[in-house]
Amino acid sequence: MTLIDLTPTVRRSSRLDGLPVAIIGAGPIGLAAAANLVERGVDFVIYERGDSIASSMRSWRHIRLFSPWEHLIDPAARRLLAATGWQEPPVGVAPYAAGIIDDYLAPLAALEPIASRTRTSVSVESVSREGMDRTRSTGRATTPFVLRLREGAELSEVTVRAVIDASGTYENPNSLGSNGLIPLGYAEVSDHVSHALPDVLGTERARFAGKHTVVVGAGHSAANTLIDLAKLAREESGTTVSWLIRNSSAVRVSGSADDELPGRASLGQRVERLVASGAIERIDRFEIVRLEASGAAVDIVGSRAGVIEAIHADVVVNATGFRPNLDMLREIRLELDDIVEAPRRLAPLIDPNLHSCGTVAPHGFAELRQPEPDFFIAGMKSYGRAPTFLLATGYEQVRSITAWLDDDLAAASNVELVLPATGVCSTDDASGSSCCS
Repeated sequence: MTLIDLTPTVRRSSRLDGLPVAIIGAGPIGLAAAANLVERGVDFVIYERGDSIASSMRSWRHIRLFSPWEHLIDPAARRLLAATGWQEPPVGVAPYAAGIIDDYLAPLAALEPIASRTRTSVSVESVSREGMDRTRSTGRATTPFVLRLREGAELSEVTVRAVIDASGTYENPNSLGSNGLIPLGYAEVSDHVSHALPDVLGTERARFAGKHTVVVGAGHSAANTLIDLAKLAREESGTTVSWLIRNSSAVRVSGSADDELPGRASLGQRVERLVASGAIERIDRFEIVRLEASGAAVDIVGSRAGVIEAIHADVVVNATGFRPNLDMLREIRLELDDIVEAPRRLAPLIDPNLHSCGTVAPHGFAELRQPEPDFFIAGMKSYGRAPTFLLATGYEQVRSITAWLDDDLAAASNVELVLPATGVCSTDDASGSSCCS
């Protein structure tokens, strides 16, 4: 538990009365923020760019999470759902993403106080202040936010009193290039590059069956895909799998006996066995420089121990992790860490060189506050490029933020969080992803 002393700030202006809080994103964290605001009687509106709630999670609904149900349900959401007779899934069971959506998020989003305030197929293009760009200071804290929205071909603007950006990072992958830039030649071969967590054994089976796939990345997203590809290789002749990492080992996928989440430990152990058996070829210390078209395939050109090599592939899976989309926030005053692009006060608590998912200290609105009053980045996006986010962490974030927005400083400042120890902590690699909580 932490109690944070705060200097007095301007909390509310009559100019903001009657305006809702805007929540960007209707994923698990955005909906948890909504549940907390419902309990507090604070008006809000959710903007979701997808045509349904949890649209990003639907892209990887075939993936089993490594946290059991008890770590995946927000407490405020649980209370709202319990009042309707909802039956909570059994503890100790780690569900697929599809289960999270169908058995938890969909019923939560269908509750009238949330459904009536949710707008899908609406993209937040930009966030600013009404009549103010980021350079103007006088009266800034008492001026409403303005959100520019895109719905189909139409643009519009709305005003709100506060913003919780829970838009996530899944749709903004890190680059395949080891220098962080889009590799040279990418545009010519982009059709051969898959986003993270493709449905290898389901809807996208034909794309991978009988092909050579190279998975790039050293995190749990890569591990999930490698396991599915190895299974596909047993079922479909001619299917081969290579795993490309830029370091000498994939620490984040190691199957540690100290991990209190058995599903996560098992994931790493299964990958290690597949590599040892030869089902997966692991290529380490490979720095990607460029991509080149090679007939109906692609050559991945890079440096390995100072020697230029080319790896031939039919499909490349980009499992290098994710980064926040900050373009929409150009007119917002942000204070972000120079390295991981997380809120500056939060960054030391989640530094992937020092921390794993289970060693992050409890934190809330105080660590997430920005120089822009009443603007917060929450959820996976708050972690920037750090690959250690867990849903339970995000739930405590938005509980604290919503208490702050309701002028409940005591509740906002008392942050508590018990996370399962991970036993996985890297000291030299931040290229993996955190999937899945």
